[in-house]
Amino acid sequence: MINSNIVQTLIDTLGKDSILTHEEAFVRPASVWRAGENLQCKALARPKSPTEVSEIMKICFANNQTVVPHGGLTNVVGGVKTSIDDIAITLERMNVIEEIDLRNKTVTVQAGVILQDLQKAVADAGLLFPLDLGAKGSCMIGGNISSNAGGLQALRYGVMRQLVLGLEVVLADGTIISSMNKMMKNNAGYDLKHLFIGSEGTLGIVTKAILKLEDAPKSRNTALVGLNSFENAIDFLHQAKKNLANTLSSYEIIWQDYYQLMTSSPSTFSPPLPQNYAYYVLIETLGQSPETDTTLFQNLLEQSLENGLIDDAVLAQSQQELDWFWGIREKVEFVFSVHKPVFLFDVSLPITEMENYIETIKTNLKNEWNDVAFYAFGHMGDGNLHLFVSCGDDDEITRHKVEEIVFMPLQPIGGSITAEHGIGLEKKAWLHLSRSEEEMALMRMLKNTLDPKGILNPNKVV
Repeated sequence: MINSNIVQTLIDTLGKDSILTHEEAFVRPASVWRAGENLQCKALARPKSPTEVSEIMKICFANNQTVVPHGGLTNVVGGVKTSIDDIAITLERMNVIEEIDLRNKTVTVQAGVILQDLQKAVADAGLLFPLDLGAKGSCMIGGNISSNAGGLQALRYGVMRQLVLGLEVVLADGTIISSMNKMMKNNAGYDLKHLFIGSEGTLGIVTKAILKLEDAPKSRNTALVGLNSFENAIDFLHQAKKNLANTLSSYEIIWQDYYQLMTSSPSTFSPPLPQNYAYYVLIETLGQSPETDTTLFQNLLEQSLENGLIDDAVLAQSQQELDWFWGIREKVEFVFSVHKPVFLFDVSLPITEMENYIETIKTNLKNEWNDVAFYAFGHMGDGNLHLFVSCGDDDEITRHKVEEIVFMPLQPIGGSITAEHGIGLEKKAWLHLSRSEEEMALMRMLKNTLDPKGILNPNKVV
């Protein structure tokens, strides 16, 4: 029998401290990115353990109650959008780093741990958790897993999928699946954790994980490079991979328009290099041999300048300069202070297609709108670009036209409509450009099997 007062049932089961009513939850923000928009939900559950998550899901499953899992609310594709009819579950109280295993180089964390807090804790122990995002101060590990986050160092260390060894997940019916594996190799049947990594909370709620750690780097070399040829940017990447002894960790490309925006008033950043280069590359290495790593890095820059592969370069000589260079790349919120509204995208495509793709987008946008701002930058090393578009309006017709311009050219070149942000609500209508009918049918079958009542993060992804 369906319970008409499910909120009271949840309060009776978990206690008033663990359940906020609609009115109490409404004072909270709906998203980090949607300023001024308050959280709309039937109630907000705040469990303290996987058992409590399980109890919540058992009640919701029995009552056909939809549930939307919440992490740090940094998702940008509507993946945590919640309605007045949904129960939201925040993992914010499940924020304990349970174990840092120095010998096995693993860390066991609850899903609500903030990424930056994890980075600091393992750094204090002499280790590195290499996932690095602009939203690291607020995003949570459970959300990073659910969205298969990538970030600034994926070129060397991989995306979240490569960093997860073991996982604990609560299914739609409250079943707890615990596969807290510390081993690199475990070929005993299906590797079930991969069903949930990147599934955006539609197949289960991540509650705990065992993550892989690396040795903390002893050297860090960073430079900002100016180039006027995209072909040279490709060749410089290949030379860096070849000559830097596997220390290359980041290779970020910035188009001129974005660099000029970020280094001109009212921005607080001055330009480390002149603003007249067509492209800028932020290149960084992390290594274990400071003297050797620095020599290799400087030799690469000197040789590339001498043979004309790059046109200009400046080394970061201090923490202040590191913050300066990376701030130009990372402080993307500045775009929102200059332009409103802004549509943002993350796409993936072969590196050799990037230059023509960006020129096609730019041309098509200008053909559609007289006054349009377009900025491009991203993780060139792993084929991921971020795009920002502002054309004056944000109605559905305008949004659809911008999405059409950005997404349609990807299909013929084998690109993807998303590299690391996921599908959520906003990209669902375009999923067919990146996945075949057979793939989408299999996705729906998995969803129906693991969530037969369709209550977990409803209407997202598929």
